[in-house]
Amino acid sequence: MINLFEYQNKVKAENTFEGLEEFLDDIWKNREKSVYFSRDQEDKIESQRFLQFLYKTNEIKSNKYVGVIRFEGQHINLLPKIFYDSIKDYNATDVNQMQNHILWWLSYCRKIKFPNYQTSMGSLKSDFFEILIYLFSKYTRQLLSNSIYQQYEEVNKELPFIKGRLNTNTYITENLSTGKWHQLNCTYDAFVFDNKFNRIIKYVVNLLFNVTSSVDNKKQLREILFILDEVSDVRATAEEVATIQFNPMFGEFETVRDYCHLFLSNSISFNYKNDLKLFAFLLPMEYVFEDFIFGFIKKEIEEVSAKTQIGSTYLDTEENFALRPDLMLKMTHKTIIADTKYKIVYSDDKDPKKGISQSDLYQMLAYAVRFKIDEIILFYPNTISNYQEEVSKIVIQDALADNKEIQINSYQLPILNKDLLGNKFNPNFDLATMFEDTRIELIEKLTKILIPENEII
Repeated sequence: MINLFEYQNKVKAENTFEGLEEFLDDIWKNREKSVYFSRDQEDKIESQRFLQFLYKTNEIKSNKYVGVIRFEGQHINLLPKIFYDSIKDYNATDVNQMQNHILWWLSYCRKIKFPNYQTSMGSLKSDFFEILIYLFSKYTRQLLSNSIYQQYEEVNKELPFIKGRLNTNTYITENLSTGKWHQLNCTYDAFVFDNKFNRIIKYVVNLLFNVTSSVDNKKQLREILFILDEVSDVRATAEEVATIQFNPMFGEFETVRDYCHLFLSNSISFNYKNDLKLFAFLLPMEYVFEDFIFGFIKKEIEEVSAKTQIGSTYLDTEENFALRPDLMLKMTHKTIIADTKYKIVYSDDKDPKKGISQSDLYQMLAYAVRFKIDEIILFYPNTISNYQEEVSKIVIQDALADNKEIQINSYQLPILNKDLLGNKFNPNFDLATMFEDTRIELIEKLTKILIPENEII
């Protein structure tokens, strides 16, 4: 097992990595457009951006993606840089707890609806992708056992009687002309079990069944396939999943739909060079961090109204340069703009900038001027070795507005549960229980930043 942290450590590339770059190039070119890749500025780049291949030193290095790659028996974990410690030797338990953090962050992401964490994870002790499969398969099996999804679909069929509408032209050319005058070619709506959504579920379940190595996962996936035995085997894409809508009666199936979209958007599993199974599940961590902070504030901080990616304001009069701040936060006393920066800030007291880039500062200044807001907040993640209550306070005077002050404050947010690292995963705990202390700490931190003490009830 190989552990690579974003932009941090390097690992010697053995002979088993021959062909890996070609495989990742294929994934990059054929990747589905998803909620996390839709804003990717690297769409025009042909070569992959998951790993760096350093041929002079025969090493590989991770870029900005987190997840897992399986290639010719090798298991490569791509892990968040905020966990990296150059002097620490990470074991399987440490990696498992890092992946539990990723799952906890994803549980707040608005782009992925996760099932309830009220039940424990059982004896599952594998990578976070196996846990994702476990959550999906358990939720889907329980749901299908209690409620079968059926919907009206248009059906074309030959019948001995008219049902719906008669396809006159088809009936004349294919029935009357061939002596099948007694068979009527009709189109009608039918309430069917073999529908588009169930075909998508079956396709995803078959895909996961072929890549999971967990006996528990295979058991649950096999039971889903048994329930969907009469559903047709049809290939599905993430774009098709995104078009599925439900009425309130089938609202619980939205979680299944979002999981299917997650797997089809970010995982690749196919036969490649002599039917060798290759697999990758990768997410850009900067967008996961942004999505997590927005979802957390929206769910946990009732006094704050959060909106994201406001895109109707432009920097220039010709509207060529759109301004899209990550978060617009409205409280009873004020409105502020917040931007998430998935970067490591420094703990060096001698650096007055604390690792905050000048380009970030210019970006925040543009937000303040165009949105007419005098308070901007930068949110950074804490790291395994560094957590500061407040990173910096910067005051800018706008000379074009009578020296009005614009205040830019930056904070690290406590999104890590350091006590978990090094401790074995307790199978009797669900993720919500494991991260309850972290949840409370983050609520207190955000409340302190956003809401004055005299407004806290």
